[in-house]
This record gives sequence, C-alpha cells and structure tokens, in this order.
Amino acid sequence: MDLTAVRWFLTVAELGHVTGAAAELRVSQPGLSRAIARLEADLGQPLLDRVGRGVRLSPYGELFAEHARRLVAEEQAARRALAQAADPARGEVSLAFLHTQGPSFVPDLIRRFRRERPGVRFRLAQDRAGRVGAAVRDGRADLGITSPRPDDPALEWAPLVTERLQLVVAADHRLARRRRVRLADVAGEPFVAFRRDAGLRRIFDELFAAAGIRPEIAFEGEETATVRGLVAAGLGVAVVAPPPPGEEEMHGVRHLTLAEPAAVRTIGLTWAAARTRPPAAEEFRRFVLADTN
Repeated sequence: MDLTAVRWFLTVAELGHVTGAAAELRVSQPGLSRAIARLEADLGQPLLDRVGRGVRLSPYGELFAEHARRLVAEEQAARRALAQAADPARGEVSLAFLHTQGPSFVPDLIRRFRRERPGVRFRLAQDRAGRVGAAVRDGRADLGITSPRPDDPALEWAPLVTERLQLVVAADHRLARRRRVRLADVAGEPFVAFRRDAGLRRIFDELFAAAGIRPEIAFEGEETATVRGLVAAGLGVAVVAPPPPGEEEMHGVRHLTLAEPAAVRTIGLTWAAARTRPPAAEEFRRFVLADTN
C-alpha cells in the first residue's frame, strides 16, 4: 500500500474536495485523482462518493479512514524513532494530558525531566480523557496523562497520583460554610456537569449511581473554569477535581470535600502497549513512573 496515497486520501477526506486537496498538497488534480483510484483498486472498494462538486467518504472510506490515520501516525513515529535513535537526549516527546493537569502537575514533571535531558523537546496537547486515550491509541501522542483508567485494551495505564474530589458551590450557597459534605446533602439540586466524554463525568455518574441518586443536570461544560463560573452564577453545584494551590476560592465559589470514600480520581500515565516509542519518549515514560512511585 502506497502511504503517500493514504496521506493524500486523508487530506481529501478532511477537505471534502479533490481540487482543494490538490492545492493544499501542491500536486496536480489528475495526479491526485489517479492516486486515489489506485488506492481504491488496491483495497477493492470505493472510498469516496461524489456530492455535487465535492466528495464525501463512502461507508468503506469511513472504515478505512480510521485505520489510515493510525498507519500514517505509525509511519511518522517510526521516522522519528529512527531519526532520534542516534541521539535520544535530543529527541521529542509527544504528550497529551487533561486540562486539569496543565497548571502544575505536567509542567513540574517536564521541568524536572529536562534538568537531566535539556535537549529533549515536548509536543503537547490538552484534551478530554476520551480524546487523550484516542490520541495515544492512534499514535498521535506517545504518552498520555489521564483519568480514569482507559477501557481500551490496547492501552497500558499506570497510576501516578490520587486526588479527593470536591463539591464546588457558589459563595452564598447554603452549604458554603461547610468543609465536608455528602452527595445526599445536594441530592435535589441542579448540577453543572462535565460533558459525557470527560473522565470526571464518568466518575460523577458512577458516584451518583452508587449513592442511588439521580442528579438533575442543568448544564454540561467542557472545562473546569467554565463549570466553576456557571456555579458562581447560581446555575447549580458541581463535582470537580481539587484546584491548583492558590485557586481554592477563586471565581466566587467555595470548594467542599466530598466525604464518600469513592469520591476520588486517580491520574495515570497511559501508552500503547504494542507500539515502539521514540527513545526520548520511552525515557520520559520511565522517568514519570519512577518519579511518582
């Protein structure tokens, strides 16, 4: 299979237009069309359907695109690994991590690692838990820092640190002066929750299911700052991870410790078990596991 044709196919799939893809790739439109036709002949299935002046993925193309992204990512990882093999101290680490780990946890790990390997570069991406796992699985990231443990059997995961979750309420909430609460204390109140593909949402759902409480979801947010802001505005209460030091009572809210034993989340490091990582990424993986255990 011609990987150049695979990369070109992905560009056409992303743009939905052969002419636009040819311009972006700086190849001729006939040459691009022939490459796609050869790829379809090689696979024995049509990958693109014409729609007006554009194209869209056929059902076969939808299926192939998922594998094609991984093929291209594997090739890129292989090229990086070969290029870096002679000098792993000057390689690159591609790291995906949760938004909540950006203020202090991840920067601290990188800072301490680069004391020993100052020439190593980092390519970073912040996202929700599901997307962090997908980036590692598909080869778009060498490593991921995420929670909870991914369900994907292709991913390994090792715990790094466990945090006790908190209930965040508006500063004038009836419970604002409390330091510790139970979910039953706010069972009838509206909640500002995280979106369903967020790791904290999965923990949230499991907590309430175990408590036998069906929460009323007033709004689903994507980032902790948004969730806290909406709590401060009086739209509800929320279950969040503990904020970084110095931000405990910002934004007109109060953070109360949740008393339920299961109200914790464990942050862990994840990697693709079957993929060979570039030397710098493997050194960083070993550093993180040794540093936090």
